[in-house]
Amino acid sequence: MIFDIKNEKSENIPNFKGGEKFFTAKMHYDGLNRFLHGTLVPGATIGEHLHDTNSEIIYFLSGKGTVLYDGEKLAVEAGQCHYCPKGHSHSLINDSDEDLVFFAVVPNQ
Repeated sequence: MIFDIKNEKSENIPNFKGGEKFFTAKMHYDGLNRFLHGTLVPGATIGEHLHDTNSEIIYFLSGKGTVLYDGEKLAVEAGQCHYCPKGHSHSLINDSDEDLVFFAVVPNQ
C-alpha cells in the first residue's frame, strides 16, 4: 500500500491536545492507524498527552525543539527519532526560531 501524504489536505489544528498556537498536518487515517506530516511553527506546542491505546513514532525532518517525555525534557533535531510507547506520555515543543517539521506514525495497539 502507498499513501501519498503530499496530496493529503493540510489542516491547521489549534491548541492540539491543549498545546499552544496551532499544529499543521497532512494526515492519513485508516480507522486504526494514523500517518502524518506535521509542522509546528516557532512557539507552537502539542500538549502533553498519554498514549493509553497506542504508541507514537516521530522522525524529525527539519528544525529543532524539545520533547517532554514522561516529565523529562529532551532536545530533538532533524535526523532524530522519538518513540513514545503505549502507557507513556509526551509533548512536543517548538522552542526554536524555525519550523519544526516531522513525520509521525501512530499505530493503534
